[in-house]
Amino acid sequence: MQSINLKLYPGECLGIVGESGSGKSTLAKCVSHLEKATSGQIIYRQQDITLIRGEALRLQRKQIQMVFQEPSAIFNPRMRVGSFILEPLLNYKLIKRRQGEKEIHRLLDLVGLPAAIADKYPHEISGGEQQRVVIARAIGVQPDIIIFDEATSALDVSIQQQILNLLVRLREETGISYIFISHDLAVVQQVSDRTAVMYKGEIVEVLESAQLNRAASHPYTRNLMASVLSVREIKNKMREYALQGITG
Repeated sequence: MQSINLKLYPGECLGIVGESGSGKSTLAKCVSHLEKATSGQIIYRQQDITLIRGEALRLQRKQIQMVFQEPSAIFNPRMRVGSFILEPLLNYKLIKRRQGEKEIHRLLDLVGLPAAIADKYPHEISGGEQQRVVIARAIGVQPDIIIFDEATSALDVSIQQQILNLLVRLREETGISYIFISHDLAVVQQVSDRTAVMYKGEIVEVLESAQLNRAASHPYTRNLMASVLSVREIKNKMREYALQGITG
């Protein structure tokens, strides 16, 4: 990491985009305290959270949640979905155990899943459903910030779009701030208010996502923009291939 200077505002989605190895995930892990920052400060609620330890750190982790690329790696295979969602709620004493079933069903409904999912094991549900469950668990502890680290890149395109639409809706409903990390600029543009472009451990540009096409000035950002096919170009390509298949 070399030069990182970012702000995240309440209720905002800040996108961070860059190629593999640019430092995106390392930055996310430092913010969430999964890795120790070797220098600099991370200020949250007027406090440098790189310095906190013990119980203060445990409580701070509640406020900054992470959703990773591979949801299957997070589950305990012997724990039912309902217990997986309930566990942090009980650990942080957010609800009483007798309220658990009602809260599990509420959170599942919030992410568009039926209550019956609660009784299933992770291997009995799809990857898209697993990711929704992980999101429900993260939202359940009532954090201020959720960091999504390549959280949709392993999903099929149709499922990915469903998850992106879900994230947009949940942010509008809950007011939670997001940090959305991806190598896919088109995806980041879709969900974020501002986009930070990361290259070789540095933030080289921060722009309003809606203005990226017009306002990008750094050569790396412009190269990223040039590599993104528009929806119209993709549809035209698909139509071209379909016609070739018919006539060939």
